[in-house]
Amino acid sequence: MAAKFYAVRKGKKPGIYMSWDICKQQTDGFPGAEFKSFPTREAAEEYIGQKQQTVEKEPENYAFVDGSYNIATKVYGYGGFLMADGKKEVLQGSGSEEEMASMRNVAGEVLGSMAAIEKAVELGLAELTIYYDYMGIEMWATGAWKRNKKGTIAYYDYIQSIKDKITLHFVKVKGHSGVEGNEEADRLAKEAVGIEI
Repeated sequence: MAAKFYAVRKGKKPGIYMSWDICKQQTDGFPGAEFKSFPTREAAEEYIGQKQQTVEKEPENYAFVDGSYNIATKVYGYGGFLMADGKKEVLQGSGSEEEMASMRNVAGEVLGSMAAIEKAVELGLAELTIYYDYMGIEMWATGAWKRNKKGTIAYYDYIQSIKDKITLHFVKVKGHSGVEGNEEADRLAKEAVGIEI
């Protein structure tokens, strides 16, 4: 598939992007956003009316993660995928341990993030960008939010235990807004807990 260049003329950060997901982040919720895709960089530059020194790319190694909860069965779970060196690793898991289940879909959110990081560490990646739609993924990892449940304490402790092995970046995306990677993670998370889509 030929590369596309996404030109953002009016947005949070105007410029030329190689990824539709990142282009959407720059334009979603921005009043009067102007953007368009082009087959060549030259055409994209012409559209925004200025030369760009660099073309921003999606990170080489990244993951999309999401959590879900099945009210009927009290099963929590996660879904998502890790892209590492051009290869895709699907991530899915579920559980029904009572204390974790009390956190509902949040249990799946943190376990999904941990699964992505574990896989990245196992593959020997030096850096990973995690795209998520639930703020706790980042806030509990960094210690910005107070941790008062077993799942959030375990998550924070895990992040502390691997911080010397891998550099993590967290990027918030708007849930259910058409961001392709997030929609796929959502579907995989629902599948993991047995919710029909």
